[in-house]
Amino acid sequence: MKKKWLLLSLIGFLVSCSKQESMDALTARVFTVAEQQYLTMDTRLESTTLPQSIAPDSTFKSSTIYWWCSGFYPGSLWYIYEYTQNEVVKTLAENNTLKLDPIQYVTNDHDVGFQLNCSYGNGFRLTGNEDYKKVLYQGAQSLATRFSSVTGVTRSWDFLRRGWKYPVIIDNMMNLELLMFASKTFDNDTLEYIARTHANTTLKNHFRKDYSSYHLVDYDPEDGHVRSRQTVQGYANESSWGRGQAWALYGYTMMFRMTGDEKYLEHAENIADMLLSRLPVDGIPYWDFDAPNGNEYRDASAGAIMASAFVELSGFVTDEKARQNYLSIAEKQLRTLASPHYLAEPGTNCNFILKHSVGNLPENSEVDVPLSYADYYFLEALLRYKKAVG
Repeated sequence: MKKKWLLLSLIGFLVSCSKQESMDALTARVFTVAEQQYLTMDTRLESTTLPQSIAPDSTFKSSTIYWWCSGFYPGSLWYIYEYTQNEVVKTLAENNTLKLDPIQYVTNDHDVGFQLNCSYGNGFRLTGNEDYKKVLYQGAQSLATRFSSVTGVTRSWDFLRRGWKYPVIIDNMMNLELLMFASKTFDNDTLEYIARTHANTTLKNHFRKDYSSYHLVDYDPEDGHVRSRQTVQGYANESSWGRGQAWALYGYTMMFRMTGDEKYLEHAENIADMLLSRLPVDGIPYWDFDAPNGNEYRDASAGAIMASAFVELSGFVTDEKARQNYLSIAEKQLRTLASPHYLAEPGTNCNFILKHSVGNLPENSEVDVPLSYADYYFLEALLRYKKAVG
């Protein structure tokens, strides 16, 4: 299994390189597929559902608006509209974004940032709709209720397993963008303070000496000390879970963009350089870099998130060699994801764009299936790359 996977990946990568399709042509090809897939995807949905994945019986799996991934489908539609200017896609983006209106009042989990920033955030960026801006502000206010001045972080999960008291996952870095947007847009210093404090506390407690990240840090809510460090969705507590490293890279790159604080840029570069030394030849990370059988599964979602972050990071660094290294790995990842091994044929894959992502392997959940966030960050990365190289 392991040798077959590596051989197929290498063949796909070498074929894509040998043809040297231009990135403009590749991007046009991918967005043609994305448009076809997502227009059909909408016919699978109801007024309160959104795409999630493919079920174990190979049928389409949807979610309610309260699943943490609910914002990615409307977000992808906004990206497709941004590239194609197709008004039909825009209408679908608007309709699916509005499904998430109740999320702005959610205070019992930290995923409000994922859900609203990807949907309403992109919608506001592309249309200037003032109603979208109001939803984003209310969502940021709801997210801010999860912050503790004692721990210095916003709480991730309310459910308690393994003896947790105040669990915080590296994924939570992604939700800080909503806080920073609302802070800047509405001149709310408290929201920026929360975002910066969370980022600073996470920088201090979530990372190992090699700049790899734990998945979860559990804090004591009474005095803020670290009770334990774990990697819940990876192979082992001390292993480097692939998607967790992607969230870390993206999160600190984003925080530099939003604040201009050089320590975030330095940390993002350190994470990036660690990844450059560990990624496989085709650029797509293993589900966990340290799992003994990790090579059996690659995670397209982690590759897409990393590609988007690498492109953005390349625009911030001052060292030309580093800039080229980050752009080069991003291009490699995008070319691999656009190869037949990962990119679905129109009408297949239950209308998702990418194949071969891994959600939560330890719990045998969403293993080697399409995931809505893989599609979202893939499209984002392609748009970012196009803007970066001109």
